Amino acid sequence: MNFNEYQELAAGSAFFTKGDKQFNLVYCTLGLNGETGEFTEHIKKMIRDDNNILTEERRAQMIKELGDILWYLSYISKELDIELEEIAKINIHKIYDRKKKGTERGSGDNR
Repeated sequence: MNFNEYQELAAGSAFFTKGDKQFNLVYCTLGLNGETGEFTEHIKKMIRDDNNILTEERRAQMIKELGDILWYLSYISKELDIELEEIAKINIHKIYDRKKKGTERGSGDNR
């Protein structure tokens, strides 16, 4: 499965849509933030409860959270009328351009 196939399948599973892009963007952004927080909690629990060791059980839980993050990212992208594959291409171009210019470090989007 490629990103665009995933994006279509993921969009078909949405149950909250109201035909309102603004509502969908806000709802999915809140969901993305929540799922990112859940992933981050697993990092904290790995440090606190697992003696800073990535156990197989913790890894499996983190992978599930990454799937939820991908789902929300996918739907946000759909609402912005862009395919995930296009976002991936744009991002890789940006990263390699920064590497070429030697601007990997620092801050700011346009470095």
